[in-house]
Amino acid sequence: MSTPTIDSVILEAPDATATESFYTTAFGLGDRLRVRTSQAPTTGFRGYVLSLVVAQPGNVDALFNAALDSGATIIKPAKKSFWGYGGVLQAPDGAIWKIATSEKKDSKPVTRDIDSVVVLLGVEDVKATKQFYVGQGLGVAKSFGSKYVEFETGSSAVKLALYTRRAAAKDAGVAPEGTGARRFAISTSGPEFTDPDGLAWEASHIHA
Repeated sequence: MSTPTIDSVILEAPDATATESFYTTAFGLGDRLRVRTSQAPTTGFRGYVLSLVVAQPGNVDALFNAALDSGATIIKPAKKSFWGYGGVLQAPDGAIWKIATSEKKDSKPVTRDIDSVVVLLGVEDVKATKQFYVGQGLGVAKSFGSKYVEFETGSSAVKLALYTRRAAAKDAGVAPEGTGARRFAISTSGPEFTDPDGLAWEASHIHA
């Protein structure tokens, strides 16, 4: 069985053109992010957080400020913590983004370069969802029991990790409750499937 790849994340918004413009200006993620139109209602936490991992605090601030200048709102201001430096914001389409680094000081010129994009899923049962993804061919890179799992995603443009829904919401600084559409999917070059929490993995060729 081949390892499923995450070729891009798909966000749905009522105004796809405006949403694409925001992300191009704020983050410049290129092919790692796609946007499509959807009017499906959604309220509260959608069960995922998108994380941008960068090299140093100055890069966090550069991306954070670019997003705010483009219309994002702050959920958690960027600041130092025991694990590094980072903050959380909400894009105009409602998606939650965490921008962080494990470094606490700048060691080189500041850029808006993004080292990796990580999908952090908030799931009902971490162990069950972990076993589901292992069954789909994903290897486990890190696992902390029923609390956190990080997968080996090979050559994927985007990485994947699991929290409990409550832990993901707490980390993002929002309430865990939410209803309606997720407005989020994953584009993969592998087989299509839907995970135990209803997240769809869609064939990349239909988005080309």
